[in-house]
Order: sequence, then C-alpha cells, then structure tokens
Amino acid sequence: MLKFYSAAVRSVNAERGAAECIDVAFPDGVPSDVRAVLFNATLGHKLDKVGNALETLLKGASHGVPVFGQSGCAVTGREGVGESMHELGIMAVAGSENEVATAAVSEIYGHNSYEKGLELAKSLKAKNPNVTALYLSAPGIDIDNTKLVKAFVEQFGEQVEIFGGTSSDNMRGLYSYQFHDGKQTEHDAAAIGFADPTLKAVTRATHGFSAYGEPLTATKCDGNKVFEFDGKGAWSEFTARLGKPADSTCGDTIPVGALAEALPPDLAEEYGNGHILRVVTKHDGETIYLPTTAYEGLKLWLTTRDEELIFAEQARTLDWFKSKIGTGKPVAVFQTDCLARGRFLFNRIVKDELIAMMQDAFQRGGVIPAWLGNYGFGEYTKLGGKNTYHNYSTALMVLYR
Repeated sequence: MLKFYSAAVRSVNAERGAAECIDVAFPDGVPSDVRAVLFNATLGHKLDKVGNALETLLKGASHGVPVFGQSGCAVTGREGVGESMHELGIMAVAGSENEVATAAVSEIYGHNSYEKGLELAKSLKAKNPNVTALYLSAPGIDIDNTKLVKAFVEQFGEQVEIFGGTSSDNMRGLYSYQFHDGKQTEHDAAAIGFADPTLKAVTRATHGFSAYGEPLTATKCDGNKVFEFDGKGAWSEFTARLGKPADSTCGDTIPVGALAEALPPDLAEEYGNGHILRVVTKHDGETIYLPTTAYEGLKLWLTTRDEELIFAEQARTLDWFKSKIGTGKPVAVFQTDCLARGRFLFNRIVKDELIAMMQDAFQRGGVIPAWLGNYGFGEYTKLGGKNTYHNYSTALMVLYR
C-alpha cells in the first residue's frame, strides 16, 4: 500500500532546502521503502544541486531512489503557495516495488513528441504494465502535448489517469528545466507510474477566462507550428491583435495572450467553459509554436480574465471532486497551475483564498493530505473521459482510498 510524504520550504541554499524538506516530510527518518521523489523548484535553484542533495539524503532507503524535478514560477504545498526565487517542494512515495515505476526520455521536442512519448510510455509499461495513474513531467517549450499524450494512451489505454504538467521559467518563455539521473536538462520528459489497487485517482481542470472578438484562423501550419494567421505572419498578427508591437517577446504576451480553442457543447458543459486555452511559449520570427497539434482552419480567440468565473468554476470543480471521493480519504494531491495564474494574474490574497478553498475540500479532521504543486506552462487532466492537455488552468489530481 503506497504512502505519500510532502514538504515545501523557502531556502536560498539548495542543499539546506533539500535537507529541510526531508526533515519535514520524514520526521521519523527516511523510510526504507521510498520508491521515488518528485521535486518542484523556482528558478533561483539549480535543479542539479537540489536533486543531487536529495539523492544523497535519501540513502537511508534500502535501494537507490530515483529523483525527478522540474522548474516553475511557484511551488505549492500543504504550507501554501510560494513565489520567491528560492521555493522548493517535494512529494515522496513509499511502498512495494511492484506499485511504482519510473522512466525518463531525453531530447523531446515538438517534431518528435510522439516518437519520444512512445519510447517513454513503453519504458514505463515494461517496468510495470499495471500502472493505473501516472505523473507526467515534460518541457514547457516546443513540445506537442497532443502527440505525447496520444503515445501514453496507446500504451496504457484511455482509462489511465495522466496528471502533472510542463515545466516553466519565470514567464519569459526562454527556458524550462527538468532533472533526472543526476543532471539538469531542458528537453527531457519523465513519468512516475502508480499501480496500487487500493488507490483511486480523479483529475479535473478549470480556468475561468472568457473568449471575445473575432478568432485568429490558422492558414498555414506544420505539426505544432503555426506560420500564418489569416494569411499573415502568425506572430505579427497575434501581437497586433493584442495591441502589442511585433518585436514583443513571449514574456510580454503570456500574461495577456491566452488563446481559446472552442469545445463541443458536451465538453463545454463539463468544463464550465466553452473554450480550452492555449499558450504561446516560443516564436521564431513569424512562426508560433503551440503546445498542441495545429491544423489549417484552427480558430483561436483572444481571452480576458473573469475573476468571478474563476472562483465560481473552482467551487463547482471542488464540488465535483467531493461527489467523486465521497467518504473516501485523500492521501495525496498533485496540483498544477499555469504560471500566469500566479503573481502575474492574481494578488496574494486571491491566490491564498483559492488555495484555501482547494485544501479545505480535501482535508480530513483538519489534516491536509500530502500536497505538491507547480506553476508551469501547462497541465494534464482528463476532459470528457479523455486525457487532455490544458493551459492557464488549475489542475488537480487526487489519489484517495
């Protein structure tokens, strides 16, 4: 039976922060059956320093413990949300070796997302074909998440619950980092699979933005690249619609440039919104890189934040979770947010209120379950029963018994 442990701290020194996380997560010492550790860190930390420190500290286990990490704009835990440059959080899982499997793959980009995704999924399945839920971590820049998710669904079936998200920087859209096998990388992906039959998993995401105006229509595309909107250079047309100069950076557009793709009526009703959002984290001249597969005729609307809708949909989503979990006991919560939902979008009071809403929904007897979250470039949860990639959302995955 799997057990989960978490901690989140603020520390300028990576090694000291890692040690503090271990002390908080394991007050009685590191269990001998720890199977994997995931950490999230903001950009003031070098992931290799954090990861290597954690690997050293975990030698109390009876075997080598794989450590995986990703960068983000903020970290969330039972302790709340932290948005300084030196935030660090961990989630550790312990139990039988046949209940956890891990895998990683290097050099994944938009053009090879399916092939590398298939390599990653096959590696995980070979280690444990009974995985029913998995945490997926991937780079946040130049990746086709449609194809990555497709590869996992082909291997594990649509019944598998895929959660997690893509790494990020601090809104600049320049770099996103990952850690595995003792090193920091920029274009690697990793998966941690759970195969504990006593656990159930539920996932859902919500955003709370409203589309407006006339859509941008993709008229020339290849894979996740859009070359033209409405017959014009994609980047120039995108920035012009935003009222920004063509020499703007992705960092200039991410906070205000959420693009909305229309959903069919049945999915819109479930999602609480008529659109799913997309973020532009890279452009090369006029070429825009979307995080999902593009196609000619794809219509994307500009959006505006609706704070009332954000709170209303968050409350509705939490009610849905409560109905699914019933009298069950949550043992771990993984939260992934778009980094634009951090300080670039909300003030501290609003964020604290949103986090408090979530944690109150899953506490039992005043105790919040193990909790880890990252503010990245995108999120994985199900929509309409299918594993889906989201942007600008708050996504939650709850493991419960």
